[in-house]
Amino acid sequence: MSTLKEILTRRPLAATIRLTVPAGGARPAPPVGPALGQYRLNLMAFCKDFNARTQKYKPDTPMAVTITAFKDNTFEFTVKSPSVTWYLKKAAGIESGSSRPGHVIATTLSVRHIYEIAKIKQSDPYCQYMSLESICKSIIGTANTMGIKVVKELD
Repeated sequence: MSTLKEILTRRPLAATIRLTVPAGGARPAPPVGPALGQYRLNLMAFCKDFNARTQKYKPDTPMAVTITAFKDNTFEFTVKSPSVTWYLKKAAGIESGSSRPGHVIATTLSVRHIYEIAKIKQSDPYCQYMSLESICKSIIGTANTMGIKVVKELD
């Protein structure tokens, strides 16, 4: 239950914007500019904050960002780590998954690779309360749908 003070101090929302922006590469050009500009948000403030938060990642790493725009032209944003499919493709060294998953195996990965990806994804806001085992199971499921076979040890 919310308290009366929390209800009175809530700011009315204008929109929730989801973007995929390269790490350290937010510029007021498309796709960031038009998405934030239509809600009259400060583009340069977002770009500086986003680039500062994502400087620890390699450049051109696709970062998912959720921007909450308020009616008073202010905003908040959360940055998530790159998608599981991006990590799987990087670990496997492939450009894309299998065209026929379940029939054609694109490549193989070891459980150690899956575990390392799960440790990174555990820091995400939506995964922080999940156990490492359940995150690993989810990643293995994603790998199977991409045509990547997960083995105990690589030969």
